[in-house]
Amino acid sequence: MAVRRIVTNIAAPRPEDARPFYGGILGLDVVMDHGWIVTLAATQASAAPQVSVASEGGSGTPVPDISIEVDDLDEVLGRVTAASLPVEYGPAQEPWGVRRFYVRDPFGRLVNILAHA
Repeated sequence: MAVRRIVTNIAAPRPEDARPFYGGILGLDVVMDHGWIVTLAATQASAAPQVSVASEGGSGTPVPDISIEVDDLDEVLGRVTAASLPVEYGPAQEPWGVRRFYVRDPFGRLVNILAHA
């Protein structure tokens, strides 16, 4: 199992308000816009850091504090289960092409663990 990407998420009632600052001032490109979430990224960077601004977590879920993309979701889910950590959402196959689940880290932060199809 390898972590592929870590994306922080910022809860906001108007995600589109992120464009002037993150796009205009910082030069990030909009790489995804579902209305409830706008993701901006440095598309020319090799590591492609991203900032997502969301009014919800998708599928009616709360906005997670952090999202971590992995290459083997079932392996991570097995580790979560073995550690007796409660899964707060999922696992679910989402209509935007990811499979994911939510779990809380030791500090109470809601973590979205995901893999692209």
